[in-house]
Amino acid sequence: MLRYDTIIFDLDGTLLDTLDDLMDAVNHALAQMGFPARSRGEVQAFVGNGVAKLMERAVPAGTGPTDTAQALDIFKSYYAEHSKDKTAPYPGIPETLKALRDKGCRLSVVSNKFDAAVKALARDYFPGLMDLAAGENEAGGVPKKPDPTMVLQTMAALNASPERTVYVGDSDVDLETAKNAGLSCISVTWGFRDREFLLAHGATVFADFPAELLSLIDE
Repeated sequence: MLRYDTIIFDLDGTLLDTLDDLMDAVNHALAQMGFPARSRGEVQAFVGNGVAKLMERAVPAGTGPTDTAQALDIFKSYYAEHSKDKTAPYPGIPETLKALRDKGCRLSVVSNKFDAAVKALARDYFPGLMDLAAGENEAGGVPKKPDPTMVLQTMAALNASPERTVYVGDSDVDLETAKNAGLSCISVTWGFRDREFLLAHGATVFADFPAELLSLIDE
């Protein structure tokens, strides 16, 4: 018997390596605003709390809200056209998702990336594998992670129980989201945060490669 029959995944840094496309979109927006570029490492440290927070962190200190909002709009427009230029699933992810489906698991994505991008990326990279995909929609009254609302809505739609649902992510935001939703969490070490960082933020269960998820969801 499966220990978990419902698995909710983060997207960026967990299923997809999106960092280079995010960095390109950030630096395009910064260049358009006349601001200095950010390094790959800086962008990696900035992600995890949604694109609005990403751009707040990326613009120079002291940038006003009007310029920050303009940079965000430029970012969104560019990213919508270039979100798949360099993005790819982490090695082993598609095969692992298929194996989890074959075991009878329900799979979904809950991400702080904006909703339209989450749905498009989940559809294009994992066709037929995801039951649901949800992204940031604060304009629609749904707060982003670590608020548990998106996760709880997903569970309700899938008729999933907390005892048999697990959240899988690569960040402190994911750990906090799982805790707030009353779920167990599996932290992956191939994403945007390393094991030491995750341990410092309370992680207790790790997957070091995607196929390890198959054994972690079994009883």
